[in-house]
Amino acid sequence: MLAGARPPLDRRVVITALGIAQILAWGTSFYFPAVFAEPIVKETGWSLGSVVGGTSIGLLTAGLISPQVGRIIDVRGGQPVLLASSLFYAAGLALVGLSQALPVYWLAWVLIGFGMGTGLYDAVFAALGRMYGSEARGPITSLTLFGGFAGTVCWPLSAFMIEHFGWRNACFVYAAIHLLVMLPLQVSVVRAPATIETAADGAAVGGEASRIGNEALIFGLLAVVLSIAAGIGSIVVVHLLIFLQARGVDFATAVSLGTIFGPAQVGARLVERIFGNRYHPIWTMVASCTLMAIGLLLLYGAIPALILVILLYGAGYGISWVGRGTLPLALFGPVRFPRLMGKLAFPSLIIQALAPSAGALLLEANGAQATIGVLTVFATVNVMLIGSLWSLCQKPASAQ
Repeated sequence: MLAGARPPLDRRVVITALGIAQILAWGTSFYFPAVFAEPIVKETGWSLGSVVGGTSIGLLTAGLISPQVGRIIDVRGGQPVLLASSLFYAAGLALVGLSQALPVYWLAWVLIGFGMGTGLYDAVFAALGRMYGSEARGPITSLTLFGGFAGTVCWPLSAFMIEHFGWRNACFVYAAIHLLVMLPLQVSVVRAPATIETAADGAAVGGEASRIGNEALIFGLLAVVLSIAAGIGSIVVVHLLIFLQARGVDFATAVSLGTIFGPAQVGARLVERIFGNRYHPIWTMVASCTLMAIGLLLLYGAIPALILVILLYGAGYGISWVGRGTLPLALFGPVRFPRLMGKLAFPSLIIQALAPSAGALLLEANGAQATIGVLTVFATVNVMLIGSLWSLCQKPASAQ
């Protein structure tokens, strides 16, 4: 139960506002190179790897600051962090638009990385946990529904602006939207921090919470599971078209198949939103790891039903982001959730930043089939790890 000085806003208003911000945040960071990279390379002469590498710089920066972000949200709530996020995004995108030298461009991505670390899912999940306590599962799941449309909204919008105004002016427009629209929107719906009086199990009083049995082992295992899922997901998102073409389809067909990936994620998140309250969030992660492993196994086996492969894998990857927010909340309770969310994000974001380059090296050295095989092995290991986590989580409940 949360006690605050002001009456809470309607949750639908809060989630809609934060969801719109998530669409723009993902669209101007993680999804940015998909449309912007080619015109930037064409004008500047920088290598494609150097331009796309800005995203890795951003993710690395986000990972490095994530523990501190969690601590700030724990102490001061999500409002100052989301305010900072809009400022960092605006500054970073404006500097990208002004960049005449590659080092300046990379510096801009450091700023965008600060925006990612304070404004993407992990930070907003923590903010929602701070606002709603043990009731944050529904808002977290709803938020991911919005995030799933980032590419759908921002890719065509970016392409339109680049075609009509140039890529630099497109960056300036996005910077202005972050500063003039998203900053006041997010700050207005995320209220000042509330005081958590009781956790879900009644153990939290005055900001303290009882620890669960085997907590260090459970936390470490969860961090590994989330990091592996993020790493696999990052590689597949970047190299999906190459993997599909390796299965014998032409580029146009691979692109058409790739468009199914987003709806598969959103569809699975919608199912989770409707039925999620009926089961523990660990089953969300069990389903996620299993579906990702099955999808990759079918892709490795070169079955002709590639639509089924994308639907299964996309659904698993989509709900992995839901489990990333809801499972730590359920396991550790709302009191320490913001700090623990920041710590969990640290290895996950670092691996997510490095994974696409590792995938590219694997592709160059061993080809697509071997790379898919390696990913399948990691996905299978993750199924065993989440099974171990499920088993481990049963012991504290029976021991207490």
